[in-house]
Parts: sequence; C-alpha cells; structure tokens
Amino acid sequence: MMIAYILGVNIIAFLIMGVDKQKAKRESYRIPERTFWGLAILGGAIGIWAGMKSFRHKTRHRSFVIGMPVLVSIQVVFAVSLF
Repeated sequence: MMIAYILGVNIIAFLIMGVDKQKAKRESYRIPERTFWGLAILGGAIGIWAGMKSFRHKTRHRSFVIGMPVLVSIQVVFAVSLF
C-alpha cells in the first residue's frame, strides 16, 4: 500500500512539473511553487526532481536546485529505514 502511494505521488509530481513547464512556455497561468513543495514533502520529491531534470524546469531556482536533492535524500533514508 505504501509503495503504491509513493509511486502515485511521484508520478503526479512529475506530470505536474511537465504541465507547468508547458504553461511557462505559453506564458499561461502557472502552478504555484508551494504546490510543488507540498507534493515533495508528501513524498513526491523524486518526481519533482526527475521533472526538473527531464523538463529543465525550475533549474534556476536555488531553493529547488538545493532543496529537492536534500529532500530526496531524506525521503530515501526514511523509506529504507521503513523497509
């Protein structure tokens, strides 16, 4: 059950990064950064980080460039300790 949750939140986080990148290209209404951070804190940091790399999105934001890898590390350590 926990694995399905983690997979789901990371897939959603990854997809939302792609959607926001497309919105940025079209200069459309953007997804707030707090949404990305909320998803990341809820377990989707890997999806956000993968989206950053795949879509080259939010790569100029120091908080994302530094914060997401730190959060990924914390979540990986937490997940390993659970299993």
